[in-house]
Amino acid sequence: MDQRVDPTDDLTVTPPKEWAAGVPAVAHALEYALSQTSPRRTALTLLTINQKSGIDCPGCAWPEGDHRHANEYCENGAKHIADEATTRRVTREFFAANPVADLDSKSDYWLNQQGRLTEPMVKRPGSSHYEPIGWDDAFGLIADELNDLASPDEAMFYTSGRVSNEAAFLLQLFARAYGTNNLPDCSNMCHESSGSALNQTLGIGKGSVSLGDIHTSDLILVVGQNPGTNHPRMLTALEQTKRNGGSVVAINPLPEAGLKRFKNPQVARGVIGRGSVIADQFLKIRPGGDLALFQLLNRLLLEAEDASPGTVMDHSFIASDTVGFDAFAEHVRAVEWDAVLEATGLDRSEIEELVGRVLASKSVIVCWAMGITQHRHGVPTIREIVNFLLLRGNLGRPGAGVCPVRGHSNVQGDRTMGIWERMPESFLAALDDEFQITSPRTHGYDSVAGVRAMRDGEAKVFVGVAGNFVRAMSDSDVTEQALRRCRLTVQISTKLNRSHTVCGETALILPTLGRSDRDVQGTGEQFVTVEDSMSDVHASRGKLHPASPDLLSEVAIISRLAARTLPAGSIPWTDFIGDYGLIRDRISRVVPGFTDFNARVAQPGGFNLPNPVNSRVYNTASGKAEFTTNAFTVLTPPPGHLVLQSLRSHDQWNTIPYAMNDRYRGIHNARRVVLVNPDDIAELGFADGDLVDIVSQWTDQVERRAPEFRLVAYPAARGSAAAYYPEANVLVPLDSVAEISNTPASKGVIVRFERHVAGSENG
Repeated sequence: MDQRVDPTDDLTVTPPKEWAAGVPAVAHALEYALSQTSPRRTALTLLTINQKSGIDCPGCAWPEGDHRHANEYCENGAKHIADEATTRRVTREFFAANPVADLDSKSDYWLNQQGRLTEPMVKRPGSSHYEPIGWDDAFGLIADELNDLASPDEAMFYTSGRVSNEAAFLLQLFARAYGTNNLPDCSNMCHESSGSALNQTLGIGKGSVSLGDIHTSDLILVVGQNPGTNHPRMLTALEQTKRNGGSVVAINPLPEAGLKRFKNPQVARGVIGRGSVIADQFLKIRPGGDLALFQLLNRLLLEAEDASPGTVMDHSFIASDTVGFDAFAEHVRAVEWDAVLEATGLDRSEIEELVGRVLASKSVIVCWAMGITQHRHGVPTIREIVNFLLLRGNLGRPGAGVCPVRGHSNVQGDRTMGIWERMPESFLAALDDEFQITSPRTHGYDSVAGVRAMRDGEAKVFVGVAGNFVRAMSDSDVTEQALRRCRLTVQISTKLNRSHTVCGETALILPTLGRSDRDVQGTGEQFVTVEDSMSDVHASRGKLHPASPDLLSEVAIISRLAARTLPAGSIPWTDFIGDYGLIRDRISRVVPGFTDFNARVAQPGGFNLPNPVNSRVYNTASGKAEFTTNAFTVLTPPPGHLVLQSLRSHDQWNTIPYAMNDRYRGIHNARRVVLVNPDDIAELGFADGDLVDIVSQWTDQVERRAPEFRLVAYPAARGSAAAYYPEANVLVPLDSVAEISNTPASKGVIVRFERHVAGSENG
């Protein structure tokens, strides 16, 4: 059980904010930046971040658009780039003074605040400390371990969405040339449900909308998403929607400040005025109730068509572009009001108001994030969202479509580049033809299956490129035990994190250049590319002097490791290090949509990968968009229990908090809190501020316990609770996953509270 409590834990609670951003956001961003680095470096990064010739923000994947503000960043983006640009350093002297066991007792916040890694380090078997190791020796150690395995499938190669297209392409090439499809990635933990559902129904696992569609849509439903914290620049786009006459509806278990009112700090009304109301309607839905809601919406749209034939549904689109309508219609007509009201916790009048907004809108977009994908029924919910859009032809035309909003800056690009354990035959065949290799066809491990394999001794080497796998994964205790069973763990990283303290028998830390660092190789200064949430591919160029002369780029690390591991063959690994354009030439011949990659990405702003859905082409089994029937499921906790969801604080990026605050929700100086409706707190026999252990139980009958959390009365949906990620990951059983996608069900954990007793065996 995770008990790494930060020593600054001193909870104070204030009322939740009613608006987001404004001057305070600017002040907080600058305060954090100046605490990490100099005014000069702060100015250099902030004036170039998200510019066409600058650094792509390493934070979220929200697109920039053609016309960019001189300050094209949000508060969290500014903090993230400052965090990477920090002048704090983690040296060999630091590791000599800090045993691994001591580091493992520190909080995520403390580890991150130590600064940038500066040279390769190794923890040998039986050693209590990391010690320096040369690059050649490090690559030799890894290569020897990989080549000593009984099967290539005993190795895993993990990536997070911070990795560039070029590095991702090389990593999957290395893994497949080596002989495995074990390529788990952060998509497995977050948006895999989106890809699964959209591939089934539309034939492509990506969103279909552009930034222009967001601006011009009549109605945008923001479902299971908190843009104000996780994608703050999305608020600027939604503000433009409102100014163009569109409406926004928020559907979420918690009220979020950014979806109430947005004070855009880049315009006068956001500095001295009241800003812009974003959500015209807010539906405080119970966790997991979204499938029920969309099924009822679809029933009500069918009934509206019955009452006024030819005015609601797009019969021409349904006839020409879809299959499965009759079975779908029969299924949703049987949905009952009472069951939906129970599942959602909403009032009938709220749902009827939403239906009225839909009927009044000619174009509709549905945006969603992990509040949808990380449920056991996440895939059926997204399929039902697609049904909702198909009914009125809200695909393939301006201002309409599906919009899964990705988190990491290049998580979508990594998948496009082949980071997936189940790439299609067309991709593998093209890869084989280009490099004269034979890629394995057996599906590899995703993140959940990979933890099982390490736990059970079936995977023995773990190589992580960026990210913080041990904290991002569910079932923290099981994940940590699994990593510690490995013969070798390798982490390619910019900063210290928990994955460096949870070691295999031998552990390596390989420090790499960050997105903000200049990358100079044999042929001169290099750039890398990324793909955002809306399929725009563009360049990113670092601007800062690297944190250490001993750093290598991710491209160089992967290429040198591959050259050391694999026998001499047809892949010119060393050439790729000196000229990233050579990698892009290869990508252009393997990955669909990347023809003339080098020439197209050299244009300011890059290029867009077209979505076939917008040309009304559907790469499904039927060749058409597919209506589906989805089993109605409800999360029903037993008496005395609630449904818990994990979430991020505002001062946090991915697994790493930048401060111990969540100021939009009124939480200060602590993270071990659980937000619960005050009526639920009273009904359960507790009081606001009580210290409790959170306990979850799965079908394996093994209790998972997160000790010493403070109850905080909060205007959450009845029957629900919320706690911060990654602290709450310990409560999510490894086997509790979404159907089909295998994504951890982190938004639907059945929990109870027990009073915490100081010094008890539970604590």
